[in-house]
Amino acid sequence: MRLTIVALLLACSGVVLADENPPTLAIGAAAPDFNLPAVDGKTYRLQDFASSKVLVVVFTCVHCPTAQLYEGRVQKLAADYRDRGVALVAIQPNSPKAVRLDELGYTDLADSLPEMKIRAEYRHFDFPFLYDGETQSVARAYGPTATPHVFVFDQERKLRYQGRVDSSPREPLAKRQDARLAIDAVLAGTPVATEKTPTVGCSIKWAYKQASGEAEMARIAAEPVALNPAGLDRLKALRKNGTGKVLLVDFWATWCGPCTAEFPEFQKMYRMYRKRPFDLVTVSVNFPDESKGVLKFLNEQHASTRNLIFATNETYDQMAAFDPTWNAAVPYTILIGIDGSVIYQKQGEIDPLEVRRLILANLPDDDYIGQQAYWNSK
Repeated sequence: MRLTIVALLLACSGVVLADENPPTLAIGAAAPDFNLPAVDGKTYRLQDFASSKVLVVVFTCVHCPTAQLYEGRVQKLAADYRDRGVALVAIQPNSPKAVRLDELGYTDLADSLPEMKIRAEYRHFDFPFLYDGETQSVARAYGPTATPHVFVFDQERKLRYQGRVDSSPREPLAKRQDARLAIDAVLAGTPVATEKTPTVGCSIKWAYKQASGEAEMARIAAEPVALNPAGLDRLKALRKNGTGKVLLVDFWATWCGPCTAEFPEFQKMYRMYRKRPFDLVTVSVNFPDESKGVLKFLNEQHASTRNLIFATNETYDQMAAFDPTWNAAVPYTILIGIDGSVIYQKQGEIDPLEVRRLILANLPDDDYIGQQAYWNSK
């Protein structure tokens, strides 16, 4: 019943919802047409690749850690076969509104077209990267099950292979190059030995999953918000970082316009990364008798982070207790490693994307080996 109601609501808003999980295109089927915007500002259709002997369509995305680990392999696939008459096009199938914040724990960006453009530039994508997140009509016609999911078509644009890129998300463990074997067979005019393989990765974020994101925001709004005093000893301990986590500390004040303007970005980072070895502490440099106004702002922001306020009126002593070199202006941000080392510090407004990437580069490979290497490569 819930899915039916969501489907009706989405239909009323112009989004068509078919089956919850549309069927994957059958081997031998014709390639469905598409007409989609890309990160290079162009619009691509199936016919734009008509001269290619083989067309490879890869459904992938920005936020998924598995898709990230395959980015280099997809780029190499495109480069290795480009001069052999093979065209590769990537399509981002996810609805950005259906991606929850807690699904962004391994990424700097989500799956909107502007964010796709940033990732494509950052990772130097040299193949068309198309956006289908608005209607998902193309994704429903092809039926990918996870990101990445590869479809290989012959010159008549009949599907000859669909499934994984290779046999392991960890590249050193990939013993079978399934997509390459399929492309080689199609180029040679021989049958593809294995026409279908399973795909491991993040599930497609169909539009109906937007309800899950809305439920997440409702849970966040219901989380308790607290404000506690921080004296000299507490501030010294905060700087040493005995949390066993990568620690981001935001010094701010209610009267500081840049502080309050960037405060939501810090909360977003906390909600993205808090399931990993990461923590955020906000420290208000307001006077103790201004705590009522500070708490009001924190409640408006649903700031369920650890929130502190200077415990005494000796503002400069408390600033020096945390960092004797700090010149006392806010906003002041510092990112501290698990070992207590300073990874980043900034007097003034931060670049959120820069900070997210530094967080990701310093988080340990706690449950997805390869992520730290990915974020420390360029």
